[in-house]
Amino acid sequence: MSDETGTPDTPAGSTGDGPRPEPLRYFGTTWVNHDNGYAARRAAVAVGSLAGAVASCLVLRFAYQGLEIAGSGAFVTVLVVAMFAICSALAFRTTWDGFAQRPDPDRQASLRGLLAIGFVGSLAAYFFRSLTEAPGEKLHRAEYEEARAQYARRTARRTGNPSKKRRRG
Repeated sequence: MSDETGTPDTPAGSTGDGPRPEPLRYFGTTWVNHDNGYAARRAAVAVGSLAGAVASCLVLRFAYQGLEIAGSGAFVTVLVVAMFAICSALAFRTTWDGFAQRPDPDRQASLRGLLAIGFVGSLAAYFFRSLTEAPGEKLHRAEYEEARAQYARRTARRTGNPSKKRRRG
């Protein structure tokens, strides 16, 4: 018997057999059938990530003003601005690439500090990706479809109990 409505943990039409989709952050498994408030969640992620990026830019603006008030000099100011710009660009690219392929855990660990400094870039990547799909949906959908195809191939091979098979002849 199939579940017609689905839940965030079990998508609609799922019978419990075979592979289950991996839940996405903020979306659960609603990305499979685009149901149970998927569009509203996508809009909320877009608005939330944009609001976070704007608020973060305001905080960085206050930090920049603090550097000006402190009179630390043009070199330090340029260095800090360049650091945040470069780290944000790298964080954007790393986050964007993470939506298309699984990131290497060792590389992610080594980039943790850079990604923390460039948090505005990560928020911007979430915003732009959520305009077209749930962030990471394309990757998860491809993996889920492949797992379903492999499951279908494995179960199609065996059609019964081989010990009960009649022998010819």
